[in-house]
This record gives sequence, C-alpha cells and structure tokens, in this order.
Amino acid sequence: MKRRDAMELVYADLGRCVVVTIMGAVAAELQSIGHRPNFFYLQHAMGLASSMGLGIALARPDLKVVVFDGDGSVLMNLGGLTTLARYRPRNLVHVVFDNESLLSVGGFPTATSTGSDIAAMAAAAGIARATTVTTLDGFRAAFDDALATDDLTTIVAKVEAVGPSGYVTDLSLLENRYQFQRYLRETSHSSP
Repeated sequence: MKRRDAMELVYADLGRCVVVTIMGAVAAELQSIGHRPNFFYLQHAMGLASSMGLGIALARPDLKVVVFDGDGSVLMNLGGLTTLARYRPRNLVHVVFDNESLLSVGGFPTATSTGSDIAAMAAAAGIARATTVTTLDGFRAAFDDALATDDLTTIVAKVEAVGPSGYVTDLSLLENRYQFQRYLRETSHSSP
C-alpha cells in the first residue's frame, strides 16, 4: 500500500475534519492531492503532530480531528501515545503511516523495520482502539470505523517506503498557519 493512495482514498472525508500532518512526505503528498484551509502541515516539528492534534481535539470537542503521522515521528515522541491515552479525546483519529524508515530525512530504517509494533505500543499505552492495516481496503474500513466511532483511535497503516519527488510546496508556512487559524475561528462551536 502507498501512503498517497491511502490519503486519496479518504480525501473526500477530510473536508469535514480538522487535519494535522507531520512534516515531509505526508505533508507534501496531501498538499499535492489538494490543500484545504482545514489542513495544517506541521513543519519543522518532528514527533509533535499528535501533540498538536491532541490540543485541538481537547479545545474543540465539536470537531473531528485527524492526525496523519509517520513511524519515525511517533518513535521520536513515544510519550505522546501515553498522553493521548491519558486524555483520551473521543474526537481524535491518529493515523500512523509506517514505512519502516525515516524517508523524509534520508531513508534510514526505523525500529519498526526490526519488529517494533506501534499499534501494540499504543495499546500498551492505554489506547484501546489501536490497529494495524496493510491494505487499502483495510485502511478504508478502519478509517470509516474510526470516523463513525466516538473514541480515540490509532490506525497504523503499513506503507511502502516511497515518497514524492520533492518536499517543497507552494504553500508558505505562514499562509498555512493563517488559513488554519481562520478556519478554526470561523467554524462554529457546537456542543459535542
């Protein structure tokens, strides 16, 4: 399974969610599919996409929050899994694209290439809904289930270690920040 194919598969659903991505290939590929003002690409902050998603989910329980993360980033901030479990925002879907490498910074293998299991780590941290998928059909089903369920979910999607030809995009960091901030401000608060 390719990460871009997985994101294209659920792209239509992302219009009704707040989306936070980690840096590198995930951000570049999602932007190439089509940027929306409800997408925030967390650049220069490896390991912190789930933390930002958590903050938004807690502050805005009326919004479904989707975090697109990578295995290298999660492994860099394993404490993020315990923090997610501790606060258990019921409106957060944490997708970890696991390509078993630090693709965006040179392709060095991560610990998942030698057997570390991020879904098992998430479950051990206290995230009751943690699963691993290896096919597009499995990803679609897990993602649909996560959106329909009112509970914190971690989906580890095993993907090929392939990425975009480049990581630089036309959207400046500041413009993304302002668009996203306006989106959150203009989206009405409703009771969960």
